Amino acid sequence: MTVTHLATPWLRRPRPHPNPAVRLLCLPHAGGSTALYRRWKDLLPPAIEPVLVCPPGREHRLDEPLPTELPELVAALGQAAAPLLDRPWAAFGHSMGATVAHELVLWLLERGHRAPEHLFLSARKAPQHHRGGTAHLLNDDALSDHLIRLGGTSREVLAMAELRQLVLPAVRGDYRLIETYAANPDGPVPCPLTALLGTADTEVTAQEAEGWEKWTTGPFQLLTFPGGHFYFSDRPEPVVETVRRRLLTPPGRATSRASLPRKATNAPLRTGLSSTPRPTG
Repeated sequence: MTVTHLATPWLRRPRPHPNPAVRLLCLPHAGGSTALYRRWKDLLPPAIEPVLVCPPGREHRLDEPLPTELPELVAALGQAAAPLLDRPWAAFGHSMGATVAHELVLWLLERGHRAPEHLFLSARKAPQHHRGGTAHLLNDDALSDHLIRLGGTSREVLAMAELRQLVLPAVRGDYRLIETYAANPDGPVPCPLTALLGTADTEVTAQEAEGWEKWTTGPFQLLTFPGGHFYFSDRPEPVVETVRRRLLTPPGRATSRASLPRKATNAPLRTGLSSTPRPTG
């Protein structure tokens, strides 16, 4: 995969476009990397340019220090992403990446940047349901077992001492950020918000995901897909199609908040809205 690096190490552009209809920021889970979205460049239409977020402590940033608090990560990412937001943009965040995406939108709005066209929040409970946690305090064996139980990382990978030494620091650091997160956002976002959830996710309930409705003044919908916490990692096509429809539906066909179904299984979409190891977190 050919990847264009910007002046910032935070972002990768696998398919650069000087004038896309929409730029889509893609944010990974705790300990995750751009690999989660590696197939999206081939599935998204040319009008949507994927911009992949790579936090410190992984890939080409393996030796960089990890942020100590979530607001520090959000501010650094916001400064890096701002130059690309001269075009309409949207964000898709998975698990911990959903929380970062939500806080990123608020950070950018506070500084006068344009609102996103859409916010997609995947496999993450709404802030009012956040309970913190202590996984970041587990020893390496216990943390590895935790990741294996979630189904996103193979036992074989974590059994290799060399790989474990590369993977676990970022996992532990990200878990610390999300488990100590204050979960007190400044307010709702002024754009459509779609929550996405695997039907067999053991980390997030439908009620917890539906709680994101409180955090937007625009249309909201919860969509469910077959699978667990990493429901789209092996089969991203239905999710990418969801993103495509919501970003490229003509404004005249947009649906009002009141007429949206609050929850839908991933059947044919009823509306269009406009305006590596894989630990959870």
